[in-house]
Amino acid sequence: MSQLRLAVLNAAHQDANTTRNFRRELDASLAEFDVTDGTLPDGFEFDGAVVTGSRSSVYWDEEWIESTREWVDSAIDRGIPALGVCWGHQLLADVLGGTVADMGAYEVGYSTIEQVTDSRLFDGIAREFTAFTSHSDEVADLPPGAEPLATNRYSNHGFRKDRVFGVQFHPEYDAKTARELVHRKELSDDRRESVLDEITEANYRNACEAKLVFDNFVQFVREVNATDVAVEADTSERAANVGRSD
Repeated sequence: MSQLRLAVLNAAHQDANTTRNFRRELDASLAEFDVTDGTLPDGFEFDGAVVTGSRSSVYWDEEWIESTREWVDSAIDRGIPALGVCWGHQLLADVLGGTVADMGAYEVGYSTIEQVTDSRLFDGIAREFTAFTSHSDEVADLPPGAEPLATNRYSNHGFRKDRVFGVQFHPEYDAKTARELVHRKELSDDRRESVLDEITEANYRNACEAKLVFDNFVQFVREVNATDVAVEADTSERAANVGRSD
């Protein structure tokens, strides 16, 4: 079975944890692009695309954000399946016509999230599950025609529209990433210690169930790729038979 090729649009401002985490979780051949320095794929010869988290906001007026938005928009128009995580979730929603806004609070730490509808992205994951979260922006309005997949008391935590999926939580995080993030955030001493106390081996193990979204997305991309190849082959055969006599 051939390995899929995925474009990883890394918006994490050169955080080495992000590269390590996505390379560990995605079972595919990855082409990684540091979009924060303006590096984007030259074309669209990929089976799928993944957009990472970022400390930036989608609605900031920055050149790299606009160029990333344009590439993602073109990729979606070409039918390339896409998965966004945290900032990536918000960017995909924005590209598709949704609204991203400051939610007036900061969700950070291990949170309980609830699925609101069955989705293949969450195959094998409990209706209520645990995942690490870190965000103060939210998808306030889903794109037209998008289906909500998961939520909690803070915000939407997942959506799907056609071949595009987004999750607000961080299924890729390991304990090292979580601790380093908490230490660099501007939090009160009490809140920092409270969140750090949550980063235990037990909570990390519970959150590992959410990592199945990566396997499920890769399998979805594989099925889409197989379907597209079959359709293309059928179209080519029909074209070859046009005008052919018995």
